[in-house]
Amino acid sequence: MLVVDDDPGTSGLLRDIFQQEGYDVTLAARGEEALALAPARPFDIVLCDVQLPDVDGIELLRRLKRATPATAVIMVTAFGTYETTIRALNEGASDYVRKPFTLHEVRLTVERAMERRRLQNQAAAAGGASTPETGETRPIIGRNPAMVELFKLVSRVAATKSSILIQGESGTGKELIARTIHQGSPRSGQPFVPVNVTSLSETLLESELFGHVKGAFTGAIERRPGLFVEANRGTIFLDEVGDMSLPMQAKLLRVLQEHELKPVGGNETIAVDVRMVTATHQDLEDLVRSGRFREDLYYRLNVVSLRVPRLRERPEDIPLLAEHFLRRFGALSNRPLTGFSPSAMTALQAYPWPGNVRELENVVDRAVALAPGSIVELTDLPDKLIVHAHTGARERARGGVVVSDERRATLDETVRSYVFQTLEEVGGNKTEAARVLGVPRRTLYRMLERYASTQDRKGRARRNASQAPK
Repeated sequence: MLVVDDDPGTSGLLRDIFQQEGYDVTLAARGEEALALAPARPFDIVLCDVQLPDVDGIELLRRLKRATPATAVIMVTAFGTYETTIRALNEGASDYVRKPFTLHEVRLTVERAMERRRLQNQAAAAGGASTPETGETRPIIGRNPAMVELFKLVSRVAATKSSILIQGESGTGKELIARTIHQGSPRSGQPFVPVNVTSLSETLLESELFGHVKGAFTGAIERRPGLFVEANRGTIFLDEVGDMSLPMQAKLLRVLQEHELKPVGGNETIAVDVRMVTATHQDLEDLVRSGRFREDLYYRLNVVSLRVPRLRERPEDIPLLAEHFLRRFGALSNRPLTGFSPSAMTALQAYPWPGNVRELENVVDRAVALAPGSIVELTDLPDKLIVHAHTGARERARGGVVVSDERRATLDETVRSYVFQTLEEVGGNKTEAARVLGVPRRTLYRMLERYASTQDRKGRARRNASQAPK
């Protein structure tokens, strides 16, 4: 173990505690001293303070992971430094403890890191699986306290063999969480196989998961092993598992209990070793109570439960995510935009994001394609975001109340009503209506054209319904 801390009292105490537990402990008071020690004597564990006199703790972490990727680095941070904590985890830290910490907490954190190393070494000895400790940036972005705790929990459970159930609304990034778990596990060198349950019919899903033999059904012209066999010794991710039928649930339960399966139309059993990660936007406990989900399967899948917060619950993460997507899509399209205008960022943070992170990603992708300048302006965003921002400002100015979640569910109708109401209040003057709404005239014309065509379609539908024979 290497302890990096310029406080001799803290480092001395940690040395005494862990030497009593059998660790060979080395102390370093400065970052450069730690960097000199690490390559010559690779450490299993590094306990590193974020605040060092010569090198920033995050930079030291980055350089340590490059020098000795397999070393588990545990960062010691101060309370409240959520942004620093998430940066550390993103840079490859195995875990973190906060000051002031208890010795019990430090012991548990070190034990978890060492257990993870042991499992990785076992996997490598069994089949040469590559170590997941590569220091690659994880795909989870955020500094919201709930996201930081989620990241820490993901880091803890990744090295275990436990089945994981990820719960959250559509678009929150459940598959990214599942991939992060796989990448941080001893199975990282083996396949990660994602399956969306809702995208396949029941018959096709059974064949895709368990495989089939030649002639099992019409069109089965050759033997197919199935996704469980493809994921053998790796991880299979079943998205929207709550939509699986009861017969399919029974077959899935057999695989979990017996670690074997039968292909469709076959008699032989095939042994499989697969780590199961599932996800759903539904409340599985409600489905169990209503008889639509097997209770025994629920407890098999829900060994560890992770909840991904909705984007509207973590508004402080919107700028981080938006900037990340801006860099990504700018690089892909060779349009390196530099950022968002204040009004554009205000609109992004004010919007309720019913589609969560996926919707934000699509909005930024569109903005990169449409923005004529080097930054994304308010007018480069979709109409619903522009009007929502101005509607909210107008309501606040009038002392109005915040729109409820139920109202937000029909946001397009709210925007349409607000636009036509404003146009009526100014006597049909489009220039004045655009000024009141705070949008360019071309944006208003585009809205009117779209909403007018929608009203025409609804009007024709009502007339057709009234003229239909009774």
